[in-house]
Amino acid sequence: MSTFSSIIAGFGGQGSLLMGKIMAYSGMLDNKEVSWCPSYGPEMRGGTANVNVIISDEGIGSPVITKDADCVVALNQPSLDKFAHVVKEGGSLVINADLCTADHLDVKEGVKVYSVPANRIATDAFGGSKLANLVMLGAVVCATGAIKVEGMDDTFAHVFEGGKAKFIPDNKKAFELGFNYAKENC
Repeated sequence: MSTFSSIIAGFGGQGSLLMGKIMAYSGMLDNKEVSWCPSYGPEMRGGTANVNVIISDEGIGSPVITKDADCVVALNQPSLDKFAHVVKEGGSLVINADLCTADHLDVKEGVKVYSVPANRIATDAFGGSKLANLVMLGAVVCATGAIKVEGMDDTFAHVFEGGKAKFIPDNKKAFELGFNYAKENC
């Protein structure tokens, strides 16, 4: 990989920015050049939130992705509708199948669509959908190879430090569930 570009989008509170942060930290810990550029409305929850993440072996000229993303992750239908067309030919589109439908998508030729029932997987494992974003992240990593699975323990330790360290086991498990789902079904 010389450069990997992704847009992760959803409603505020779904964890799209955290997903991007984890990807960016993973890239940094792998000595890559990284940009993490969030965009969100003024609402704390329920508004739109997306993040552009670029991981590269080379310097990054612009942190904003307007076309030809290697991967788009859609956590909800409005995000899918807004960003599906941005995935480049041969790229990956990873959608939360519990909140999105891939019917009648306007995507370029060769785009691989991965439908992951992230809310259901998270609810079955944890009693609620709060960790659906980490399920999705695991699926993204499996589908794209964008970041190294071997470095995830260090990444989680950096992202969830101090008092947040208690969240590592569940986040790690959710990531693994998503990775394994994609490995077996996508």
